[in-house]
Amino acid sequence: MPGLLEVADLAVAYDTGGARVWATRDVSLTVESGETVGLLGESGCGKSTLLLAVLGLLPPAGRVVRGSVRLRGRELVGLPPSELRRVRGAEIAIVFQDPALALNPVRRVGAQVAEVIRAHRALSGRRCRADAVAALGEVGFAEPDRIYDAFPHELSGGQRQRVVLAQALACRPALLLADEPTASLDSTTQAEILALLASLQARLGLAVLVASHDLGALAALAGRVLVMYAGTLVEAGTPAEVFGAPLHPYTRGLSGAYPRAWAAVREGAPRRPVPIPGAAPDHAQWPAGCAFEPRCAERRPACAERPPGETLPGPGRRVRCFLHE
Repeated sequence: MPGLLEVADLAVAYDTGGARVWATRDVSLTVESGETVGLLGESGCGKSTLLLAVLGLLPPAGRVVRGSVRLRGRELVGLPPSELRRVRGAEIAIVFQDPALALNPVRRVGAQVAEVIRAHRALSGRRCRADAVAALGEVGFAEPDRIYDAFPHELSGGQRQRVVLAQALACRPALLLADEPTASLDSTTQAEILALLASLQARLGLAVLVASHDLGALAALAGRVLVMYAGTLVEAGTPAEVFGAPLHPYTRGLSGAYPRAWAAVREGAPRRPVPIPGAAPDHAQWPAGCAFEPRCAERRPACAERPPGETLPGPGRRVRCFLHE
């Protein structure tokens, strides 16, 4: 049986001013029903582009050059816009990074939740409102009727993110894509939204693909973590494996750069973060070898000559690195 979401060899590029900029290269992943998968990587590594490509929401300059995106075995790449609109919101929904930008500032938030319901169900206006109020209550609002009639500027950042979650889940999609869902929030509100996501996932049986550069958030949410660097997946495993015993030098660098890394929290020994030296490669001039080679303290001659293949060092573990070939 096919997985819920299957992405195979996906390559996405942006054509700008005659130059082709690669955002992802040969990305393959699966998300099963009811599973939470974390996508980890620094800004600019291709996480957001990957999520947008799954939903067919790439900007005009972006396009899928090759590869496949299948939902329950159905190919999404190349679907007509009318067919994709039936998928968005009903089968796959997305939560964007900044709820202030995701919501229309001149419309009441409840109407924006009801709009999603109306787009996929033949219901009366009164029933759409009732279902939207119920969706707002499901994401933790004590007075969902009052929130329904509020404008986005009347709500806090955390409340706006809850509205966006209600909007995404109003039609009970099977898969939720979350793009840095806590990045614009303060630390206390971040913890509340993470707890809410975990609760909704368990209660509704959602599959979740969440992109973040926050190791702590993914450790709390995800059952599997995929590490992305320069548009390529370089490591995969459980949070305990990826953060506790990383295989790729980039993953070790991320753990060392994180203020409260997995090992430090586990051992109760806070330490000073150590940044990864150098910078990510120019996506318009792709290197011949491993993209991380110029920044890697463990590089070998082969690293500059050709990209490493993927190896499977253990059940559920994947890594692209010559150290493990």
